[in-house]
Amino acid sequence: MNIKPRRQKIQAANSQVPIILAVEDETDNLLLISHVLIFLKLNFITAADGKTAFDLATKYKIDLVLLDLLLPDTNGFELVRRLRENKLTKNVPIIAISGLAQDSDRDRALWVGCNDYLSKPYLIEDLKHKIDCYLPKNA
Repeated sequence: MNIKPRRQKIQAANSQVPIILAVEDETDNLLLISHVLIFLKLNFITAADGKTAFDLATKYKIDLVLLDLLLPDTNGFELVRRLRENKLTKNVPIIAISGLAQDSDRDRALWVGCNDYLSKPYLIEDLKHKIDCYLPKNA
């Protein structure tokens, strides 16, 4: 099953509606996070690989990135580095969501520039709490 990036709800760049970029290459995980974001009534777009994620992050005014660290083309660590080096995305909060559950994986994600880390499998309440911490307060 091929999931295309979701773009139909993207607001204008000057919109006050926050946009989340969900980056996940596994179809089931992408469906899960999409359904959670829909349930939470959040505006989002998706990407299944690092190149698409970087292109979307620099094209739209992204307010938060939810990032799987294990991607097929560019690993999540490299994507974080590229996002942090780009003037358009350097300050966008990034929450790593990964099956890598070792403390060293979490530490590495934070060291390369992620703001937070959530291990898979995660509770929806934990994801909501982390999103609430990083989205603009008027969202």
